[in-house]
Amino acid sequence: MNNKRNRKLLLAVLCSCAIAAMGQTATDTLRLSLDDCIRIALNENPTIKVAEMEISRVDYSKKEVLGQLLPTVTFSGSYQRTLAKQTMYMDTEQGTAKFRVGRDNAWNTGFNASMPLVMPTLWKSIKLSDTQILQNVEAARSSRLSLVNQVKNAYYALLLAIDSKKVIEENHATAKINAEIFSNKFKLGTASEYDVLRANVAVTNLEPSILEADNSINQCLLQLKVLMGMDVRENVAPGLTLEQYKEEMLRYAPIDTTLAMNSDLRKMDLQTEYLQKALDVQKAAWYPTLSGSVNYMWNSMSNGNPFQNFQWSGYSTAGLTLSFPLFTGGQRYYKQKQAEVSLREMKWQRENLERSLGMQVKTQLDHISKSLAQISSNEGGVKQAEKAKDIMQKSFKIGAASFIQLRDTEDALMSARLAYYQAIYDYLVAQSNLELVLGKAPIDKYVTTTNNQTK
Repeated sequence: MNNKRNRKLLLAVLCSCAIAAMGQTATDTLRLSLDDCIRIALNENPTIKVAEMEISRVDYSKKEVLGQLLPTVTFSGSYQRTLAKQTMYMDTEQGTAKFRVGRDNAWNTGFNASMPLVMPTLWKSIKLSDTQILQNVEAARSSRLSLVNQVKNAYYALLLAIDSKKVIEENHATAKINAEIFSNKFKLGTASEYDVLRANVAVTNLEPSILEADNSINQCLLQLKVLMGMDVRENVAPGLTLEQYKEEMLRYAPIDTTLAMNSDLRKMDLQTEYLQKALDVQKAAWYPTLSGSVNYMWNSMSNGNPFQNFQWSGYSTAGLTLSFPLFTGGQRYYKQKQAEVSLREMKWQRENLERSLGMQVKTQLDHISKSLAQISSNEGGVKQAEKAKDIMQKSFKIGAASFIQLRDTEDALMSARLAYYQAIYDYLVAQSNLELVLGKAPIDKYVTTTNNQTK
């Protein structure tokens, strides 16, 4: 119930902020910025909650190991009824004497306390648990980085789909105007039936593209909602357009491309540390163990009624137990060898991963540079296409250009605008993917609430 209330509160705050920022009145549609989407996803996505709970699980596992180093105190009690007493025989000068020994009832109760004094494997296991916790912390960070990347790419894809639809709709509206003009001209006898059919075909040809754009928008919205852990029935819309990212992109400066924060490398380094400590645990199995124990017991024996004639007497013991493993059939030796081989394997795996990541960084940097150049080029292409359209419209009005020539310039303008938005999208995705590879997405600024799911 608390989680649901926190979620509703978070959405309400974000909605208020979005509305205030845009100077709009509240509607049924929640307009969210990219930061809003990331913040909601990091607080609500089930994958993140599972990763956080895994940290708590391993922490409890460590405490379990620590508990094995503390004293163990037990209380026990027992009762025995003798059904047939033992017969004893004794030789005497008068012959063999026979008599029975034992009591009908025997009660026993008391306390036992034991504690490990020298336990090398347990001490090493504690350090192993520490590394496991760090592994799960890094795994949680990796999940957050991946989620931020997915949310960004889904948000950018949504913006591209929306802007692309607007471009197609503008071209469709222009085509409808042309079709209406030719229809009127045909009625006046200044245009042929072919011209009317040609204009109507231009309108019809654009309609599937609009439907495809609508489907793309719906799919992107669905993906974004799922990533944010939101009900798919909620109405959500982006608060920005691709065009609004332009100024930020033109101020792009290369970032530090070192891989020190890469999550995959960090997880592999922690796995190497884990394997090293696991090897230490295997080596510790060769060492002796020492434990101490203290007992204090009471017993009582009686004949007849088990609840009468109690005669309790107490006794206590204290002792040490030393255990030294001598031979286990080679199990310890071969386990140790397996751990050593795993360490060597991890070394080569890390080297291979680092090379692969370096290639990914270079690829994303190339994509960023290419996209920036493409944005500049396509922006110029849009201006040229707009100018060409204006010229062709004037020529068409005075009869110096055909309808086909006019439609070609209109389609060229649409293609130029679509290419321009595609270049912006490519840049944003490449930048997001680079952040993921480098592990440098600013996660902390998005986590605004304390998650209680791990408790």
